[in-house]
Amino acid sequence: MSGTELEWLEGSVERITYYSEESGYSVIRLLPATPSRLWTDTDRQGLVTVVGELPAVNPGETLRLGGKWTDHPTYGRQFRAEQCEQVMPATLEGIRRYLGSGLIKGIGPVIAEYIVETFGEDTLPIIDESPRRLREVPLIGEKRARLISEAWDTQRHIRQIMLFLQSHGVSTRLAVKIYKHYGDEAVARVQQNPYQLARDIWGIGFRTADQIASDMGLPPDAPQRIEAGLVHALNEMADDGHVFAPRDVLVAQAADLLEAPPEAVEDGVDRLLMDETLVAGAISPDEGPTVYLAAMYYSEVGLARRLAHMIELPASRLEGLDAGAVPLPGDVPLSEVQMAAVRAALAHKVSVLTGGPGTGKTTAMRTLIDILHRSGYTFALASPTGRAAKRLSEATGHPAKTIHRLLGYSFAEGFTHNQDNILPVDMVVVDEASMLDMALAHNLLKAIDPASHLLLVGDVDQLPSVGAGDVLRDLIRSETVPVTRLDQIFRQAQNSLIVRNAHRVNQGQGPLTPDDAEDFFLFTKEDPGETAELVVDVVQNRIPRKFGLNPVDDVQVLAPMHRGKAGVAALNQALQAALNPPSDRLAERWIGGRLFRVGDKVMQTRNNYDKDVFNGDIGRVTGVDLVDGQLEVTYDERRVRYDWSEADELVHAYCISVHKSQGSEYTAVVMAILMQHYMMLQRNLLYTAISRAQRLAVLVGTRKAIRVAVRNDKVARRYTALAGRLRAEMGL
Repeated sequence: MSGTELEWLEGSVERITYYSEESGYSVIRLLPATPSRLWTDTDRQGLVTVVGELPAVNPGETLRLGGKWTDHPTYGRQFRAEQCEQVMPATLEGIRRYLGSGLIKGIGPVIAEYIVETFGEDTLPIIDESPRRLREVPLIGEKRARLISEAWDTQRHIRQIMLFLQSHGVSTRLAVKIYKHYGDEAVARVQQNPYQLARDIWGIGFRTADQIASDMGLPPDAPQRIEAGLVHALNEMADDGHVFAPRDVLVAQAADLLEAPPEAVEDGVDRLLMDETLVAGAISPDEGPTVYLAAMYYSEVGLARRLAHMIELPASRLEGLDAGAVPLPGDVPLSEVQMAAVRAALAHKVSVLTGGPGTGKTTAMRTLIDILHRSGYTFALASPTGRAAKRLSEATGHPAKTIHRLLGYSFAEGFTHNQDNILPVDMVVVDEASMLDMALAHNLLKAIDPASHLLLVGDVDQLPSVGAGDVLRDLIRSETVPVTRLDQIFRQAQNSLIVRNAHRVNQGQGPLTPDDAEDFFLFTKEDPGETAELVVDVVQNRIPRKFGLNPVDDVQVLAPMHRGKAGVAALNQALQAALNPPSDRLAERWIGGRLFRVGDKVMQTRNNYDKDVFNGDIGRVTGVDLVDGQLEVTYDERRVRYDWSEADELVHAYCISVHKSQGSEYTAVVMAILMQHYMMLQRNLLYTAISRAQRLAVLVGTRKAIRVAVRNDKVARRYTALAGRLRAEMGL
């Protein structure tokens, strides 16, 4: 719309019809401050439809929008916004809605009503200039008056920051984070180096920082931009599982991202190597030069050295236990291979036990633990996720912890168990070890006595870890430790079509879907929209009616991708509407483009050591506190509170990606699988999804997509040198 004069529209947000967190594209309903064209542009409630890329806003906020009126062939008259300013309301109703919207801690709808009744049009100036007068308002005592005053002061600073950041497309939510991190120095710090935002503040990426820098006039070839782009490119590769990058690959990716000449990027790599932000890490002259983020390099090198030392050290804390003469418990007969796995774990300092569902990994592990327990030896059981640790504890009858909790992580002190304070146990058993990433494995090995034993148990055919590294496969690939692979499906598991189909998929065969199946079903649909509707129907109606399962607690929907009509995001919206619809009895709040409602199923998306919740933990929203500006989420009866600005750590979890399901088992799994998901259709992804189901697995989609996934057995190779480093450390 450049070259034409913008029209301006001001009003309060009544509701948010749609918001895309990815693009910021929004559809909102606005109540104009002054009716501009009466019934021409408003509906019978006096509301205007506004569309455009907007910051995340909430009902009750007042916006000043610049744009143009347009006529949509389907949706009619709309205001297409190009510019957006969040402003203070001018009417009594606007002030009441603004104060009661949850933006100001300590004020909810009821107290907002009392404040406006007490002070009228002078409300905002009084809160701004004479906050002590809040004591004149019914229900407000000294403590609440102080809380409101502090929150208002914070909002005032944020508004000042917003004036600076608005033109750069930064949302209110991110402005809050910037202010919380930098305080009153926020604007100065951003002006000094906008790229520092991406390093310091979770939720702000390189692209946001780059947009700010560009708008501030920083030249495209500025050294700090080149360096920030290189770090971002390496972090993106780490998000894809890579521990390092070949230098030429990194330079090419960064040059493409930055639209900069390769020579300038090469110079940037050299500068970052000089200041040790990056480390050159080739382990042999035959390889081309490789580049690591410093933390990744020291994790990989440290893990290889500690594993080698542990394997080669003759001393053993199980020295008195003769593995060959150990009498195995007779209540559950073990196969020869299971017995070999148990004896390998007792005889060798580091060993691996792998196998698919129904092959007896848990039985072998339980036997090993029983031997240690009866023989008076100490052990620790752990898993990368809380859900997997809970399952491990239930399966063995002994306490199990997440690795973070085993190592005693605290926000203030880091890992309390480390090389200076080792774990006081004779053996450590880690289940779901395919999820073990490089950094966590390194911290674990630092805390294990080199004379102790370590058994890694996992299914190497599943998807690899979400974090960087491929530790379990690398250890097997190194050929430095005994590996026992269980491949026989035991009789009790042979009756499960879930188990049989998981193994069929893993062997390159399509799943069986007979008419008389009791635990495995396929519903065919080709259209993504119809597929999504069928998924909702299966979860909401068919499964509860036929199997008596709870659609929220017992059923987990999985999808290969986030985008698309049958992707994670769209399925979450549809399932929320069906399983937890709006109600006058359920408080709700739009935060960062997501509508959180009491009763929602949500997932934590990052490790938050301060709150003691970790990436992948699933809980339920049990409170939306509009007065204190907080969400309450309950995880296994433990309640955790989030400020509005922290809620971007949460996503809805009615549907999650297959990657996020690793380490978990669910009573029932429903998976959408279509050709629309082509980029992600791999054998190990389908295998992982099916093997998450305990009692019921349902695929919804096309047989063609299933065939494509089964045939694609190419596991994306990750850039990791652990296997080679371990062999080099051992002189092999």
